[in-house]
Amino acid sequence: MMNKNKIKKEPVDRWVIEPIKDFINNSTTSGIVLFSSAVIALILANSPLKDAYHHFWETSFSIGFGDHVLTKTLHHWINDGLMAVFFFVVGLELKREIVGGELSNPKNALLPIVAAAGGMIFPALIFLIFNNTGEASQGWGIPMATDIAFALGVLFLLGDRVPIQVKIFLTVLAIADDLGAVLIIAFFYTSQIDFDSLLVGILFIGVLVFSNFIGVRNTLFYGIVGICGVWLAFLMSGVHATIAAVLAAFTIPTSAKIDEKQFNFHLNYLLQEFKGAKPNENPTVTTEQLYILEEIRDYSKKALTPLQRLEHSMHPLVSFIVMPIFALCNAGVEINGAMFSDGLSNVTLGVIFGLIGGKLIGVVGGTYLFHKMKWATLPEEITVKHLLGIGLLASIGFTMSLFISGLAFKDPLLISQAKIGVLIASVVASIVGFFVMRTASKNS
Repeated sequence: MMNKNKIKKEPVDRWVIEPIKDFINNSTTSGIVLFSSAVIALILANSPLKDAYHHFWETSFSIGFGDHVLTKTLHHWINDGLMAVFFFVVGLELKREIVGGELSNPKNALLPIVAAAGGMIFPALIFLIFNNTGEASQGWGIPMATDIAFALGVLFLLGDRVPIQVKIFLTVLAIADDLGAVLIIAFFYTSQIDFDSLLVGILFIGVLVFSNFIGVRNTLFYGIVGICGVWLAFLMSGVHATIAAVLAAFTIPTSAKIDEKQFNFHLNYLLQEFKGAKPNENPTVTTEQLYILEEIRDYSKKALTPLQRLEHSMHPLVSFIVMPIFALCNAGVEINGAMFSDGLSNVTLGVIFGLIGGKLIGVVGGTYLFHKMKWATLPEEITVKHLLGIGLLASIGFTMSLFISGLAFKDPLLISQAKIGVLIASVVASIVGFFVMRTASKNS
């Protein structure tokens, strides 16, 4: 017998909408899309279309009006503009974790933060062993980064076989690593500063902070002030615009207009009103029912914090538009025999050994030391093999490392050498990390 309360599914729901939703919500999908974009970029950069590929990203694009026009190449717009959207979401995640997530509890967050710190210090030191002079030495920040999307994507391929504590540990580590990467970009990879423009940007941040204080909850307002004010001012100041995105994200309110108790009371009241409303004999709802439904939607919106609304709505944009476009633009490295005629360059070796070796030493060594010294307690579910797997997955630098490569170097050759190192290290770390984690999960 058919359940009358079951929602009827139209063919478009079964064949189009639901498959798309399942695809988007799958934990591994974003990593697969990102990896596929990188592969496509590599193929194009090493095909007969390579000249067209590189020329396309160097196409100039202007925005503005009258005498106030900002002109940059598509490559720069993507790295300075589109990536600001990515860093905005990173900022939202950081604030959520600090306010009410794993980073809000110092006891729970200590070990992953120690692991993140070790996983940033040792890769930089190893890179400098290979490259301690000249422009090449400026690339020390490249192997310090962890690509949270890739790392978690590989981990989630193992499903429920991996203990939840491992997933939490890697997530907090990657988030702390993101914060470290943002600080490195701010303090070490910023060009000459126009303090007038920077002051304007700081004033706009003040406007956002004050708006949060007085209870403004309109996300559109924060978006307009954040983009037209903070981001643009920081871009013109010389401070990398991604910093503006993180700062703007930290001003987004984390409190809802109504609490859970108020929401439950109003929702129950409105549901009773809807039940008592005179039903309609045709497919449309009555005016009274429509009013009640609008009220339910309004209260549902008020019960959700602006930060959560933005983070939830922007994740698909970042995962399936921003990051793939970034990969298409930045992962296209032309590989030829001349680059390897004398073996791998010191820059490439520094990135590879920094990412894999440095992350392993820093993450595993730092965590194990703090645990053995009883300064922090490692969850029982996390074994030494799990730690090795976490260290390897944290070695997947990809997005952040590619991004920092473009900031660290001006020489196209050094940028290409760094990107090759990032790609090699990320692929090796993904494959080995997957099998190490699978073995650890079988034996635990």
